[in-house]
Amino acid sequence: MTTVAPTMKAMLLEAARTPLVLREVPMPSPSANEVLIAVEACGVCRTDQHIADGELPPPPHLPLILGHEVVGRVVRVGERVQSLAIGDRVGVPWLGKTCGSCDYCRKGRENLCDAPEFTGYTRNGGYAEYVVADARYCFRLPESCEPASSAPLLCAGLIGYRAYRLAGTDVVRLGLYGFGASAHILAQLATAQGREVYAFVRRGDEAGVAFARSLGCVWAGWSDELPPEPLDAAIIFAPVGALVPRALQAVRKGGRVVCAGIYMSDIPAFPYRILWEEREIRSVANLERRDGTEFFEAMAGVAIRTHVETFPLAQANEALDRLREGRLTGAAVLIP
Repeated sequence: MTTVAPTMKAMLLEAARTPLVLREVPMPSPSANEVLIAVEACGVCRTDQHIADGELPPPPHLPLILGHEVVGRVVRVGERVQSLAIGDRVGVPWLGKTCGSCDYCRKGRENLCDAPEFTGYTRNGGYAEYVVADARYCFRLPESCEPASSAPLLCAGLIGYRAYRLAGTDVVRLGLYGFGASAHILAQLATAQGREVYAFVRRGDEAGVAFARSLGCVWAGWSDELPPEPLDAAIIFAPVGALVPRALQAVRKGGRVVCAGIYMSDIPAFPYRILWEEREIRSVANLERRDGTEFFEAMAGVAIRTHVETFPLAQANEALDRLREGRLTGAAVLIP
């Protein structure tokens, strides 16, 4: 008797700068340290767009299943997995695996691992009905969580929190450039912790200004203007290099500008005087598992509401187009 291998639907990136295509593909099988997850929701991240548009180094294999903001339930476990069980609801983030042996891993800086694996980039992700993930890099999520609302937390929330942490603990006035998925989550957390949040959006985006103010920002305006008060720190989420000198001009002496994206257009030349007086620029690379632990602990007891727009899996291209064109309020989430 012939056994038919199980299959699943997935949106595949077959070549950069081409639309994703809906295919029926073999269902993956977990190895010893992995789990098979039935995807309930998968967020659409700016990094997905950069991969699809060929703005990052080519992934090691094509076709590729994008997506690294995955919420789902474990349906099968590998033989060595002890931390998760069938039926558990989990989140799968960008950092899919690290080597554990390079100098960075040994020093507790796994986000800079020399041989990392990334969900939806170097390994298949969650734009599909099922995904395989290393159990050691998954986050257990509470039963009470709503999958679509929780999906953006797995990257937009996590990388936003890491950038927030690196901005400094003494920050009172915090600027956020680009008010999308990450910023709208972080603004609520920072406000709940007593910080003043200043939001910067593209000139003419009146809806973005109103959205930022509705989430508690003390000021919202255009990204090419200065805030009414000098900032202690600024985080740039928009992939626009020209925002770096603008943010430097907005922060006070000793202030810090954090570039939170994995990709950014070239930073234009700027006069040294706007960097002088011990201002700093730093980037954020990936995340560590402890970022997730700290982030979800910080979220406890804080009424943070993610604003999402859901799309069927087959409409992933529309979701990416809306993100690319800046026509989303909050985050896009795919529902298989």
